[in-house]
Amino acid sequence: MSLSKRKICFSKMHGLENDFIVLNNIKNNFFLTSKIIQDLSHRHTGIGFDQLLLLECSKQENIDFHYRIFNSNGSEVSQCGNGARCLALFITLKKLTKKKVINVSTKNRIIILYILKNRDICVDMGIPVFEPKYIPYSSLNMQKYYSALILGKIIKYYVVSIGNPHCIIIEKNIKRYPVKKIGFILSNHILFPEGTNVGFMELISETHISLRVYERGVGETRSCGSGACAAVAIGIKEKMLLNEVKVSLLGGDLKIKWNGNLEKLYMTGSARHVYDGYFYL
Repeated sequence: MSLSKRKICFSKMHGLENDFIVLNNIKNNFFLTSKIIQDLSHRHTGIGFDQLLLLECSKQENIDFHYRIFNSNGSEVSQCGNGARCLALFITLKKLTKKKVINVSTKNRIIILYILKNRDICVDMGIPVFEPKYIPYSSLNMQKYYSALILGKIIKYYVVSIGNPHCIIIEKNIKRYPVKKIGFILSNHILFPEGTNVGFMELISETHISLRVYERGVGETRSCGSGACAAVAIGIKEKMLLNEVKVSLLGGDLKIKWNGNLEKLYMTGSARHVYDGYFYL
């Protein structure tokens, strides 16, 4: 083995089968290129994961940690709800703090992690944003909903940011819907300057929805925490849902609570540690 190679430890984790590797970069100060992340994320020749989470020192007062989020294609994003819960569990398991309320900064916001019983984590996801320029979405004016011609059909959708951009489509039967095809097109559409996550929501009742999510830079995942928050925020804003909603994803259920307007939105769900390992740079 070359002396120039460096041993990097990681934890494999998942939140409702949305899987991650979490790396502690508080003292190590290593750098991962997009190519390295792509190689590591490969499910046949690498470790395999949807996102890589990098824990770093905080540079802000009263903030415990900073963390960065990278998709499997190597692109950096600003928010990941399932990842935030896994990060909270990682911090707890590695005994990096004894706090039950942890303040963490990301690329564009502060989130608060609440450690609950049975390894459930509640995440303060902040205030949903519907103004197009802050999502970002290419529209001069905020509208109730938007539409685009996709594969010869007019698709109606809603847009919102939960620290990252989301496009929400409401359908009666998401099991049969062409999620991968429509999701790929919309996630890379010119109307979304930074791309978008695309959620396909099926209303079951005023307190229960089913959801499938196509994540930008990843593809369809087993679950998406910020996607669940986005779908519920749209449902509550449009008076389709009540303030507390169960979201059923392919990998399991999340609980979302939002009182609307300028109130913060909260997501509660599980996180699981799978194994620890290492690789060489």
